[in-house]
Amino acid sequence: METKDYLEYVVQVIHRTIVATVDDLGLPVTAAIDMMDADDNSLYFLTAKGKRFYDRLKKRGFLALTAMKGEDTMSSVAISLRGKVRELGPERIPELFEKNPYMHQIYPTEESMRALTVFQIYEGSGEWFDLSKKPIERASFAFCGKAMKEDGYFITDSCIGCGDCVDVCPQHCIDNKVAPLVIEQEHCLHCGNCMMICPANAVARR
Repeated sequence: METKDYLEYVVQVIHRTIVATVDDLGLPVTAAIDMMDADDNSLYFLTAKGKRFYDRLKKRGFLALTAMKGEDTMSSVAISLRGKVRELGPERIPELFEKNPYMHQIYPTEESMRALTVFQIYEGSGEWFDLSKKPIERASFAFCGKAMKEDGYFITDSCIGCGDCVDVCPQHCIDNKVAPLVIEQEHCLHCGNCMMICPANAVARR
């Protein structure tokens, strides 16, 4: 999947997300926010200018969110991302209402819609995590020019090939047919068992 596919999945398949911002005391605050549109490098949502949420967005210019789909833990797919936000104003409101017609039930008149404004999430990074597959599937992505950074556990050249890490990996995602051994990043849980057990201290977390 490409970045645009992950962003479109948030909007079209999951839609409702839990968004985290930071208040004036530096404490996290969450809110349930529908993501209403996406393009190749952005997500778009609405909020009312009278809400505390709006104030936090304007002051911080940044948010994190998680979108999750599934009937239970073992059927769940989650996308978490973080990025900068900016207010675009009311111009795209008619378009977003057309794509999300239920909004007319919440703000039924043009006068009531004046409370709303559009925000864009841009220049960020995210992670896809799918527990419905065996082994699990994970992938990282970045959008709107954000540089990708290595994340997770990696086996270095200090590896002595003992295989202790293979025995404790819950997803069996360490390849012991090569030297040094290699962690298959697309299946790793980031549990850290490999680093804790390695006698050669050959596992690094980045």
